[in-house]
Amino acid sequence: MSLPKVAVVILNWNGLNYLQTYLPSVLASVYPNLEIVVGDNGSEDGSVEFLHANFPQVKTVLNDQNYGFTGGYNKVLDCIQADYFVLLNSDVEVEQNWIEPVIALMESDDLIAAAAPKILSWQEKNKFEHAGAAGGFIDTFGYPFCRGRIFYEVEEDHGQYDQTSEVLWASGAALFIKQKYWELSGGFDERFFAHMEEIDLCWRLKNMGLKVMYCAESKVYHLGGGTLDAENPFKTFLNFRNNLLLLQKNLWLRKSVFVIPMRFVLDFVTMLRFISEGKRKDAAAISKAHRNFIRHIFKNSGRQKVRSESHADYNLQSTAGFYRGSVVWDFFVKKVCKFSQLKSW
Repeated sequence: MSLPKVAVVILNWNGLNYLQTYLPSVLASVYPNLEIVVGDNGSEDGSVEFLHANFPQVKTVLNDQNYGFTGGYNKVLDCIQADYFVLLNSDVEVEQNWIEPVIALMESDDLIAAAAPKILSWQEKNKFEHAGAAGGFIDTFGYPFCRGRIFYEVEEDHGQYDQTSEVLWASGAALFIKQKYWELSGGFDERFFAHMEEIDLCWRLKNMGLKVMYCAESKVYHLGGGTLDAENPFKTFLNFRNNLLLLQKNLWLRKSVFVIPMRFVLDFVTMLRFISEGKRKDAAAISKAHRNFIRHIFKNSGRQKVRSESHADYNLQSTAGFYRGSVVWDFFVKKVCKFSQLKSW
């Protein structure tokens, strides 16, 4: 029986150095039915010329400009046919056998729409990486966090999260998704541009009654921060604006009317903290994010949750990935720094 076709798709924007460093490990992947694609978002650093000269076996799909993470992937994946897409950041090093365990897991259940491997730090390979770690979760006030990473505290990997399990979201740094569910969901919401778009996608899949999984048997190593530095105010703007958009789109109305106002209050506290730390540009970015969200709130409300009747029974039973407590309270007040210490499940 032939294995399903997998297309590993790397979106590149002026990432020549990353392609030189990390692409060879992807090309060394051991999987029989594999296509490797680099989608280029209008790079001007010689990336495409480098690929054509050094890796002619890599398919290239060229966008005419930078459409961001969301628009870039939407346009590139429209040009690719495969049973599975793997959206892989350009700054990720992979192990040779990283693909097959995830595909085997996803083939075992048609309801599994998306999955991610264990994501470790490229710089410190004994530690989880901020963007994804061992699977993504979200708390009652809409704060995303990971098994192995809560806010800026990252755990060492001692095998404590080596259980494959269902989660809420899979990191966009290494996101496996069945093509049929990518198309059914409509792909990324391009309003996000970058940051939290994969959480929105995975949450929408879950709202359709599908599953998102973490596969502990597969490992990749992510550098992180390759596109926007953590101190960049534009990244702050995207994170805060996109988090509000994420909640408006995916929460039921009766819950969103409570959670979103609470997020404004909590974000205001964060603004005050940024001001006290001298990070006035980040504080201003939060204010800008709020204004942008409010300005478009009625336009956004027209694009609400999509539910799938065929999978509704499973969806009603599944609470995987949702944390009933407040990870902010647990972390900053109760000083809980490890996922395994969280109690309000």
